[in-house]
Amino acid sequence: MSHSIILETGGTAWKVLVKNGDAVSKGQTLFIMEVMKMEVPYEAPADGTIADLDIEEGAVLAEGHKALRLATSDG
Repeated sequence: MSHSIILETGGTAWKVLVKNGDAVSKGQTLFIMEVMKMEVPYEAPADGTIADLDIEEGAVLAEGHKALRLATSDG
């Protein structure tokens, strides 16, 4: 199974804290967006492995952009 992480609002990718192949834990911060001078962290919804990472620091991204896929072994 997998989870897609979709941006809830447009903004700038301020910090990207993972790369493809990284193992992450539920609740771990994956990246931080800057939206209207506010930091908006995106966290892993489950334990898994980062796949299809499609953001890089400094990139300006639109609402609805698929930032990454989290491959999981659940359900």
